[in-house]
Amino acid sequence: MPTFDPVAAFWADWRRLRPEQKAAFLRARDLFVQSLAEGIFHPSLRVKRYRSLPGVYEMTWAPDGRALWAYGQPVPGQPGPHIVWLHVGTHKIFD
Repeated sequence: MPTFDPVAAFWADWRRLRPEQKAAFLRARDLFVQSLAEGIFHPSLRVKRYRSLPGVYEMTWAPDGRALWAYGQPVPGQPGPHIVWLHVGTHKIFD
């Protein structure tokens, strides 16, 4: 099971989301966790490298639903990768 660590910017983005956007992200996050366990990302998540920042990835799940994340240092004693959530929201997270 992967571990997660949202940064302060992620929480700031989260507070600005509407309830339906939060629910959509949580559904995408659950599919993301399942995908990590299976070793391949579900195609509906559209995961790819984020070109502007080395080591950062973009995950989109809706026409205007996206998150930026990176692999962090594994947590000792915990199986699976460690994910650092950087931003969540709409296209505005790229500004």
